[in-house]
Amino acid sequence: MNPREILKSTGPHPALLTLRRLWLGLLLLSALIVAVTHFGDIERFLGQMQRAEPAWLAVALLIQVATYFSVAELWRRALRRGGARIPLMALVPLGLAKQFSDQALPIGGMSGTAFLVAALARRGVPAQLCMAALLVSLIAYYSAYLLFAIASVLLLWLHHAMQGWIVATALVFGLLAVAMPAGALWLQSFGARPLPPLVLRIPGLKAMLGSFSETSAELVRDRGLLVAALLLHGAVFLLDALTLWVMLYAVGQPTSFGVVLPAFIMASVVATLAPVPLGLGTFEASCVAMLAALGVPIEAGLTATLLLRGFTLWLPMLPGLWLTRRALR
Repeated sequence: MNPREILKSTGPHPALLTLRRLWLGLLLLSALIVAVTHFGDIERFLGQMQRAEPAWLAVALLIQVATYFSVAELWRRALRRGGARIPLMALVPLGLAKQFSDQALPIGGMSGTAFLVAALARRGVPAQLCMAALLVSLIAYYSAYLLFAIASVLLLWLHHAMQGWIVATALVFGLLAVAMPAGALWLQSFGARPLPPLVLRIPGLKAMLGSFSETSAELVRDRGLLVAALLLHGAVFLLDALTLWVMLYAVGQPTSFGVVLPAFIMASVVATLAPVPLGLGTFEASCVAMLAALGVPIEAGLTATLLLRGFTLWLPMLPGLWLTRRALR
């Protein structure tokens, strides 16, 4: 499927809907900061921001760079399995550019996918192979995500921090984590046959899963590739949680990694389920709340969370824009 067709089929006025949801996220984030500075010590909060240790911030930057190498290695393995040999260093910038595309234009979650297909096509990679690699990545991503969500629930239970909303959120996410790859595999099995009428009525989903129906099953049946992809996606989750752990050290609040991991994963789950672009506001509020419930002072939790988002969300924006334009020339 042509990348332009994917973008065109995502429904009317997606930009307006995105702006409305982004505005909601900004309101949530603003309300969080106001609440923390009202109930907490505002001088302590600002002081922690100013005293963040540069050495720890440098470590966090290196950790984030490692996440892009992990994702690029996943693509390199999948594409090589399909007969396309692209160097790892050529795929790292594409990973950063894809993240920018997903963040800057989250049209049905397909803007980054369309960009990647187009960018790899310019490098001689067939669109069918690219979609097959993305299908492998989708399966591995949600599998790793689900395993970490289960582990986080267990850790929260051990810390006596289990709450009803956490269980409900985890159950809803579990259904999503199973339904997404299962649905993609089911539609992939259709091959060239027409898609079900119900799917044809869903904008965005029709384009994405229709693309999967055109892919070969060879890569998906490669258990070695799936295991490698699962481990590489799992490494990304661990590295992102490790970045939050480092940020807490940077603001002078040493914390056990067994506390940071479930806080980060559950905040990511909430951001995934919330209809707000970038998880703006929802991730921050959930992460701070989880850290506070696990004994981290609210000011330190907010500072570390905002620093984390700076490294994982805002910092990649400018290089992502430049790399996106460069990749499609």
